[in-house]
Amino acid sequence: MDIFDEVKDSKQKFQEELSELPIDEKAIEDFRIKYLGKKGIIKHYFNQFGKVPNDRKKEFGKLMNSFKQEVTQAVESLEQKLNEKQKKQEFFDYTLPGTRPVEGSIHPLSKTMDDILNIFKDIGFSTELGPEVETDYYNFQALNFPENHPARDTQDTFFVEDDVVLRTHTSPIQVRTMEKQKPPIRILAPGRTFRNEAIDASHYCTFHQIEGLYIDKDVTFSELKTTLYLFVKKYFGEEIDLRFRPSFFPFTEPSAEVDISCFKCGGNGEQCSLCKGSGWLEILGCGMVDPNVLSASDIDPEKYTGYAFGMGIERIAMLKYGIDDIRLLYGSDKRFLKQFKQL
Repeated sequence: MDIFDEVKDSKQKFQEELSELPIDEKAIEDFRIKYLGKKGIIKHYFNQFGKVPNDRKKEFGKLMNSFKQEVTQAVESLEQKLNEKQKKQEFFDYTLPGTRPVEGSIHPLSKTMDDILNIFKDIGFSTELGPEVETDYYNFQALNFPENHPARDTQDTFFVEDDVVLRTHTSPIQVRTMEKQKPPIRILAPGRTFRNEAIDASHYCTFHQIEGLYIDKDVTFSELKTTLYLFVKKYFGEEIDLRFRPSFFPFTEPSAEVDISCFKCGGNGEQCSLCKGSGWLEILGCGMVDPNVLSASDIDPEKYTGYAFGMGIERIAMLKYGIDDIRLLYGSDKRFLKQFKQL
């Protein structure tokens, strides 16, 4: 039997197989692969083209093209019949109620930021914004950071260029405000900041801050304490106590860390996982604006005084809502975000 007879025989078997083929997805796919696959019957015969006598190559080409077209059309027809069959089998009850779309919610960081801004807005603070990419002058020098301060090291700060950084705090906004606005100044400086930190449950390479600044004649540390007492009582509750611990910041003198009594254990610290048994939670830093910072912005420190404070929004949110891993705030896990729909 020559190659022509083999092809004609295969075409006959193809027709017989086609007439008995069930309208089934697997059966159709197997049928297609058998005839049109890379190792299929059609490919096999085309590979025999070189063995055909030269005077019959044209005849063989027409025969094979006709065979391939016939198989292709048959497979397409089978797939169309399968599609129609599946449509008939599908059932949809049009009387069913619609599916409610997924509702979003305010992110806990946004909620925390808005609540804090609103509290200080009510007592006369306005809001100022500034660039996230800052010069060394605004981020360090104008804030009384010495040349050898650890914060200037590349291990702590993201440097864009030698004297350009991603801001490590929102304090540069305070400097820019003091340059363009003379006292009295009473502002909040919210925004995103950046630190070159290893990421873990309590640290992240980017976070948010709100800093406050008040400059006027005869501003005292007592006014700072009164302002922070008002904020804490308003945000965390009237039953919360405060304490001020001496600290150090380059841009304030004197400086203090502010702690609040633990609202989980009531301040007694007994087996408390939140305050680690201390009864206190650190929430912010504060102090009186250093005279060198005032002088750098052409504000006379002999005439004016002021206070400043700053807090991390992530820390406040984690304390407020019982979040134990900062990475959850920067993920997109809907199960986590869904818990804050009531905010």
